[in-house]
Amino acid sequence: MGELGNSTIDFHPKKPGMDKGGHEGDFGVTVEELCLLMELRGPEALQKIQENYTDTETLCHRLKTSPADGLSDNPADLEKRRQVFGMNFIPPKKPKTFLQLVWEALQDVTLIILEIAAIISLGLSFYQPPGGEIEACGNVSSGAEDEGEAEAGWIEGAAILLSVMCVVLVTAFNDWSKEKQFRGLQSRIEQEQRFAVVRNGTVIQIPVAEMVVGDIAQIKYGDLLPADGVLIQGNDLKIDESSLTGESDHVRKSIDKDPMLLSGTHVMEGSGKMLVTAVGVNSQTGIIFTLLGAGEVEEEKKDCKKGKQDGTLENNQNKAKKQDEAVAMEMQPLKSAEGGEVEEKEKKKASVTKKEKSVLQGKLTKLAVQIGKAGLVMSAITVIILMLYFVIETFVIQGRVWLTECTPIYVQYFVKFFIIGVTVLVVAVPEGLPLAVTISLAYSVKKMMKDNNLVRHLDACETMGNATAICSDKTGTLTTNRMTVVQIYVADQHFRDLPRPDQISPKTLELITSAIAVNCAYTSKIMAADKEGGLPKQVGNKTECALLGLVLGLKQDYQAVREQIPEEKLYKVYTFNSVRKSMSTVIQMPDGSFRLYSKGASEILLRKCSFILGRDDETRAFKPRDKEEIVKKVIEPMACDGLRTICIAYRELPADPMPDWDNETDIVSNLTCITMVGIEDPVRPEVPEAIRKCQRAGITVRMVTGDNINTARAIAAKCGIIHPGDDFLCIDGKDFNRRIRNEKGEIEQERIDKVWPKLRVLARSSPTDKHTLVKGIIDSTTLEQRQVVAVTGDGTNDGPALKKADVGFAMGIAGTDVAKEASDIILTDDNFSSIVKAVMWGRNVYDSISKFLQFQLTVNVVAVIVAFTGACITQDSPLKAVQMLWVNLIMDTFASLALATEPPNEALLLRKPYGRNNPLISRTMMKNILGHAVYQLIIIFTLLFVGEKIFDIDSGRNAPLHSPPSEHYTIIFNTFVLMQLFNEINARKIHGERNVFDGIFSNPIFCSIVLGTFAIQIVIVQFGGKPFSCYPLNAEQWLWCLFVGMGELVWGQVIASVPTHQLKCLKEAGHGPAPDEMMDEDLAEDEDEIDYAERELRRGQILWFRGLNRIQTQIRVVKAFRSSLYDGIERPESRNSIHDFQADPEFIITDSVHSIPLIDETDVDDESEHSNHNHVRVALRHPGPHSQPQEPQRPPRSRYPPRPLRQQSLPVTLNCNNNAVESRVYLGSSVSPCPASPLHSLETCL
Repeated sequence: MGELGNSTIDFHPKKPGMDKGGHEGDFGVTVEELCLLMELRGPEALQKIQENYTDTETLCHRLKTSPADGLSDNPADLEKRRQVFGMNFIPPKKPKTFLQLVWEALQDVTLIILEIAAIISLGLSFYQPPGGEIEACGNVSSGAEDEGEAEAGWIEGAAILLSVMCVVLVTAFNDWSKEKQFRGLQSRIEQEQRFAVVRNGTVIQIPVAEMVVGDIAQIKYGDLLPADGVLIQGNDLKIDESSLTGESDHVRKSIDKDPMLLSGTHVMEGSGKMLVTAVGVNSQTGIIFTLLGAGEVEEEKKDCKKGKQDGTLENNQNKAKKQDEAVAMEMQPLKSAEGGEVEEKEKKKASVTKKEKSVLQGKLTKLAVQIGKAGLVMSAITVIILMLYFVIETFVIQGRVWLTECTPIYVQYFVKFFIIGVTVLVVAVPEGLPLAVTISLAYSVKKMMKDNNLVRHLDACETMGNATAICSDKTGTLTTNRMTVVQIYVADQHFRDLPRPDQISPKTLELITSAIAVNCAYTSKIMAADKEGGLPKQVGNKTECALLGLVLGLKQDYQAVREQIPEEKLYKVYTFNSVRKSMSTVIQMPDGSFRLYSKGASEILLRKCSFILGRDDETRAFKPRDKEEIVKKVIEPMACDGLRTICIAYRELPADPMPDWDNETDIVSNLTCITMVGIEDPVRPEVPEAIRKCQRAGITVRMVTGDNINTARAIAAKCGIIHPGDDFLCIDGKDFNRRIRNEKGEIEQERIDKVWPKLRVLARSSPTDKHTLVKGIIDSTTLEQRQVVAVTGDGTNDGPALKKADVGFAMGIAGTDVAKEASDIILTDDNFSSIVKAVMWGRNVYDSISKFLQFQLTVNVVAVIVAFTGACITQDSPLKAVQMLWVNLIMDTFASLALATEPPNEALLLRKPYGRNNPLISRTMMKNILGHAVYQLIIIFTLLFVGEKIFDIDSGRNAPLHSPPSEHYTIIFNTFVLMQLFNEINARKIHGERNVFDGIFSNPIFCSIVLGTFAIQIVIVQFGGKPFSCYPLNAEQWLWCLFVGMGELVWGQVIASVPTHQLKCLKEAGHGPAPDEMMDEDLAEDEDEIDYAERELRRGQILWFRGLNRIQTQIRVVKAFRSSLYDGIERPESRNSIHDFQADPEFIITDSVHSIPLIDETDVDDESEHSNHNHVRVALRHPGPHSQPQEPQRPPRSRYPPRPLRQQSLPVTLNCNNNAVESRVYLGSSVSPCPASPLHSLETCL
């Protein structure tokens, strides 16, 4: 990446403020130097810092910043830094211009056919055969009353072209506004992300885009790093760098071993401070984005830089390979065998957000294809019948001869027939379907913002409508997340209310104050209330704020203790994580000895206590019997009141011999218990009602929490998740694992199926348990409908479960960046009742699409049948091409706007979820579609064949080419359109409701579209003339048309009276795609329009490659087993359990679907074809020198697998941290788990 620094600098033109020494803007370091520094890792980086700057202090000094106080808030200085080092902003890809969108809309095949036909028709209409022979060509122009009419033949062609332009412009405009909305959404998501930096000695939260080089940023567990930097102070810091390196193991960062922190990586444990050294396009993520073309600069710049960048890339890769095999991973795809093609794909992947085919889109695509095929057949038959009819009529019955000069006139007839055929096709193909989905989703997403749902993936909003289960966190989602200590057990006394300071001895009081002040993150603090009489503001971790509140309540000052022992002086910190469920801090005492303070979940920390502080500050032994008594008398009563119990303890450690700080188990043991506190977190007042709504809507709410089982049960009862007398399960993580695992410790789906249907509360659960539960419910086949699961999460460790769930909700306020990254919807107010709103909107999307379908299919059926039979009987379609295009515009674009923007109402929550496999078109809808079609067809055919007698006008049938518009056909067209308009009102209800006007005025868009369409229709009929083939109608005729149209509403009531269950003959339609088709859907994810022939071809190729791959793998394995070398090696027993993660070499074949989703999408798109087919990844993991086979099984989470030596494929590593992987060894796909050996791993590698 040597020259990469230079290549990226061009983005920020050098400013005149460069001094002679080459140091920019009198900072003691240039952007290039910093870029080069950030490419190094570990010892190399430390060496470089020592060579160039002696230490990080000097680097801070050169960047004119203070490690303790950060930058000053001087705007001029910040602006200068932005000019010299760039802004923390990666320029997004340019949006498509309106013209590009118009061009894309023009690519529609049916429109192209229409355009060609219209152009031919235009050209031919100007041809006139020589005067004498007109008679010889038959009754072609005989109906023309004068020359003017005959010359108006060009109008139809021109009108078709104009209509096509209309359709294209409307489509393009919709796409453009959708894109604009989406960009707005993206920028809103980006603005949401803020980061803590130190300025003028105080910690403030600033938007990520405002960070500059030289800022001192505070990093903590759960952060997504927004810039590159160097660590200047850290506690137990572990980073997940898989998004950049593909390595799933967490990397320990420390000032003396590896201080380099990279943007785009996640903090998985610990905390610290970093000096920001590179931002925006100069950071590691920015460089990759630039290479992938997401941050493309102006075209001309790109051209001149092309050569340079190519060189850079190779250079870059060689360097990267040397320093760390895995760093190059992200860039490798750019230089693969297929070169350009992959680069294009990568570019696309970087800029396009992952596009999954949702359930609804799957059903719609399938339905649209079926309707399209039917339309194609109908239109082809129409054209053939018309042509045959004309040929037989002209040349056989009338016995005419084909004259050369008449050819253009005959061709004109054929073109006219062809145009009729194409219009039938245009009307039949429901191109409004995708439009309706998009409009509906975009509209919903916009409105959901007001309901505190920030939707990151469009289809999540529609999936929510199908949700059958919600697994919710407790803290902050169901409760207010404003915690206060309400009970305390100290010095053998249980205080039900906070004690006065004089009720506790001074020594104990001082211990409590120090233990809480030092052993809480220094970012947690209590600030003065924003307004008079308000509650004090809690900043940081809410549990820690409750403890700090206790200190203030005991009239002590925690800030004084912190000033005495600043964060830099903490000797060692074991930060909180979901495995430890505790946090410990070591400080050095004035006499050189050490003291350890610890706090954590009471039942976990009590096990590590050997002593307890009694009255009069005497320390006495804490025996198991005493512990049991305290659990029964103190902890359980607190928990049953719904309190979270926290134990605070300490331990004195000698300076000589120096304790082994890495042996955490020994250090955090033999503690002395100081106190136990009960923390109350009240249930949000609106939650019980929201949960009741969910249960009524057929959605099961489960609480998954890390809290004590009694606390969880008490809160669940308050929320209404469990009711006394119901048959339900409340279990903790240990019990859950015991129930779902077999003797070997493997998770079995049948066992999960016995647990989850009754499970309502899962307490003391680890992230792994949460993921297992979600996966178990989703994979379950016990019920005929597949469960659709929504999950809420706020912690970094919730990432896997959020990814696995059908819809992941992250908390906007309490949620970490990692959780937000993995989620589909962000709850901006962290409130459970917002989830209920999301369910309502999701169901509304589904209903909107169904309403639109019901309306559209009625029009389709009628228009196609009318055009087809009309053409066959009268050799001319009663509805002309331009009229059909107008009808198409009404029913596609306008109707999708009108029906897709219906607001949701509470009634949506009164019925059960639709389910994934339910058809789009229910039997009720089928009844409505066919019923209304029958009414419309009867009316139109009556008008077509006896209309002239009823209205006493000339018949419009059998009119010759270019004849003027007839009143007869105008009445048919007008009646047809008015029937559609009134049927649009009927379509507002799809469940057989009687009152179709219910809530019509709450949707102004609907009213304005119906009235607007009616107004335009009047203009078309009265003034459309020749282009629209319309003849102005008088008032009486208009009233008749209106009367027949309104008959639709009456007929709707008649249909509603027919009970659906008696119409057994009705079929449902629009089922979801079959599983094998789902695979095809995934393959099509890169294309905007799906070409079916190509898809079949690709499907074939993929199956072929997959087959080959499997055979090769199996051959290798068989070879390995046959190999004589095997005899010398003792066969290791099969590694089936999650506990055997380490030790022997293993290879994982990640087949099609990973066992566990990666925390970040940047690793590899799940559906990307390159990763789709059996990547064999080999990890040679040798047993450690000390690993004895009889080692007792420790909990799986406390171990990390060692690093794999080299990765064979794109980074499709399993995120081992999350340990929800069962590391079975599968060969191919059909071979049972079998022993792994070092040998066959090697063989596979080769």
